[in-house]
Parts: sequence; C-alpha cells; structure tokens
Amino acid sequence: MQRKPHTMFVVAIVLAACAAGAGCDKLKARDRLNKGVNAYKNAQFDQAIEYFKEAKELDPSLTNAQLYLATAYASQYIPGAPSPDNIRNGEQAIAEFKNILDADPNNLSAIDGIGSILYNMGGSPYDAEKLNESKSYHEKHIQIKPDDPEPYYWVGVIDWSLAFRANKDMRDDYNKTAKKPIKEGDPLPPAVAKGFADKYGPIVDDGITNLQKAQTLRAEYDDAMAYLNLLYRQKADMETTAEARNQDLQQADDLIERVKAIKQKKANLTPTS
Repeated sequence: MQRKPHTMFVVAIVLAACAAGAGCDKLKARDRLNKGVNAYKNAQFDQAIEYFKEAKELDPSLTNAQLYLATAYASQYIPGAPSPDNIRNGEQAIAEFKNILDADPNNLSAIDGIGSILYNMGGSPYDAEKLNESKSYHEKHIQIKPDDPEPYYWVGVIDWSLAFRANKDMRDDYNKTAKKPIKEGDPLPPAVAKGFADKYGPIVDDGITNLQKAQTLRAEYDDAMAYLNLLYRQKADMETTAEARNQDLQQADDLIERVKAIKQKKANLTPTS
C-alpha cells in the first residue's frame, strides 16, 4: 500500500528530530568530556568522574570519555589503603577499562590501565594472583605491539616481585626451625635453594629475558637494568655452588655500575636553572 504524502512528511520530521537529538547528545557528551578533563587536570577527581559519567551516558561510543572515567577512578586508588571506598575505586577502574576492551579488545590504553591498577592492587597488600593477572595484560600488550619496551619492563618487574616475596617467605620459614638463622643477603641452604629454583627458576628466567628485551628496544634503559640486577640476585640464591652464585652476583654488580654511569650521564645533560 502506498504511503500518503502527509504521512511521509510526518515520518521525515520525526526522523530528522531523532537525528538532531542524537547529534545534540554527541555535542553534549563532548562538552561534558571537556569539562571533565579540565576538572581532572585541576585534581577535582570527584567532579571529573561525574562529567565523564554524563559524557559516557550521552554518547556510549565516545571511547575517550570511558578512558578518562577509568583513569579518574584509578587515580583515586591508593595502594594498600583498606577502606571500602578505596577498594571500590580500584574495582570500578578495572570494570571501566574492561568495558572498553569488550568493544575494542586491542585498545592498548585500556590494557595498560588494567595492568597498572592490578599491579598496584597486588603489591600492597601482597596478592600473587593479582600480580600474575597484571602480568597477563602486559603480555597482551606485547602480543599487539611487540616493539614497545614498556610491557617487557613490567613483566620483568612483576617476575622479580613474585620471586622476591617467595625468597623472603622461604627464608622466614627456614629461620623458624633453624639452629643458625640466615640473614638477608646470606646464601640459601642447598635444599632451600633447590626448592626456590624448582618453583621460581622459570619465573626469574622469564623476567631476565623480558628485561633484556626491553634494553634491546630502548638504549640505556636504566630502570630495566636496575631490575635486571635484582633478578640476577634472585638467581644467585638458586645456585648450589659458590662459583655459580658469584657469577650471578658479578653480573648484578656490573649492571649497577652501568646504571650509575647512565644516571650520571643524564644528570650532566640536564640543564641547570
């Protein structure tokens, strides 16, 4: 059946109004986003969050609003603070980043955001599960952009964190029953060293490999060298001979000297006011 001209005109008006409404919502969303950014820059995080929420509601496709909302929640999170509000900020940040990944699985900003907040949540109080989950997001970044040194660095940092905590716990457990307690920096007894190597050797090796890759991708990456030094010291505690231990410690010491030289070079290049 053919539509009457009047009916067609009314439909056209309705469609135009809907389109105009959608366009207005997008404009309003960008206005809220801009206001939120200004509030965020002025450290008015609660106000910024409300603006970003409004922007997201007005235009769900505005990814920047979602990213800023997640980042605002993350910036409110204080590592180690046990309050429910603080924990909620961390969880909301993760939820917002995950919403972005639902629509765009390769969004590196969201991937890095989750990796960062999980690392902070897993560091204090210590939570190996959260640290490993954080590591998995940095590994996703590597899969998407393998020429970026940063995620390799963070994988190495997390591997060191896991090994360091395990080393400390093993020392504490040994000292509970030992006639002669071992101090920090002392070699582990052979049986303890073997147990440490069996469980955490692959993690330390993984960290060393990733930090070496980070250095390959970024010349004079002193932060990566610093953590590589720490991982070699963990590796030294896995050795069952003095010779192997000393070789690891020598590599660690050499890295410290390189870090000192790089930092001195950077200081000399920094203009004085």
